[in-house]
Amino acid sequence: MQIVITGSIAYDYLMRFPGHFKEYFIADALDHISLSFLVDEMSKHWGGAAANIAFTMAKFGIRPKLMGTVGGDFGDYRGWLEDKGVDCSTVVQIDEVLTASFFGNTDEDNNQLAFFYGGAMNLARNYSLADVTSESPDMVVVSPNDPVAMVKLTDECRARGIPFVYDPSQQVPRLSGDELKRGMLGTRLMVVNTYEASVICSKTGLTLDELRDQIEILIVTASENGSTVYAADEVMEIPAFAPTEIKDPTGAGDAYRAGLMAGIARGLPLETSAKVGALSATFALEQIGTQNHDFTAAGFVERFRSLSDDGGDLDRLLDA
Repeated sequence: MQIVITGSIAYDYLMRFPGHFKEYFIADALDHISLSFLVDEMSKHWGGAAANIAFTMAKFGIRPKLMGTVGGDFGDYRGWLEDKGVDCSTVVQIDEVLTASFFGNTDEDNNQLAFFYGGAMNLARNYSLADVTSESPDMVVVSPNDPVAMVKLTDECRARGIPFVYDPSQQVPRLSGDELKRGMLGTRLMVVNTYEASVICSKTGLTLDELRDQIEILIVTASENGSTVYAADEVMEIPAFAPTEIKDPTGAGDAYRAGLMAGIARGLPLETSAKVGALSATFALEQIGTQNHDFTAAGFVERFRSLSDDGGDLDRLLDA
């Protein structure tokens, strides 16, 4: 199954604040915020939603194609991803600009304040699937990217009859209600967290039940409270798998999507695929950075089976 993961490719600058953000936000003064947080730790990592998803999918022996725009500083990052099993032949490099950058600051409650510089990602709107590959993929994941690029990619998938997953997540604040409705039209699957689902409902004027009616498979994640899968008339409650330690929440959602897509690509039942996503997120939580978790398919299956019964479904991950 050939899967193209489209979206952001970025460098992550991750910081840790030794305090609690909530202590610095005063309800009566939110109309003129001026805050500065002195951090004790900072590290630089590979990141970007599409690259994170592709990285974790490759852990399962799947070689996804990564599509996104990067700057002239991408050389080492390309080598890293290719070495991990990601096909970067569909990445567009634009030497005159810098690769996108994510700046995330996490407090002691694992709440996070984040800022994103688009850089080369802002030029993604200039490229279509047809520009980077002559093949027709079996599935395209439209993850957070330049908002115009996301609209164009979903339009292209519909026009060409290519099944696609719509993952607006971090770009929900930037996309208008009409753009969100347009992106969801015809999607096979959409994954958002509980807050994003609320914002989507507010912007589009749709209720959650109406979203369920329009989308073949809707998944709403709720961090440590697990996730809910809505498929036709079925509602599946997927538990979260407790991490041994939470070192950094950044990228857990991307890892969830990667495990979910890996399960679907290997023909696993939807409920099992969502559980694979949940455990993938746990692996990400246990490391600092979005691409520092490491496991083999055999090691993943062993840990999964120590926590949940898969009825033998995960043998398909081992046989790949």
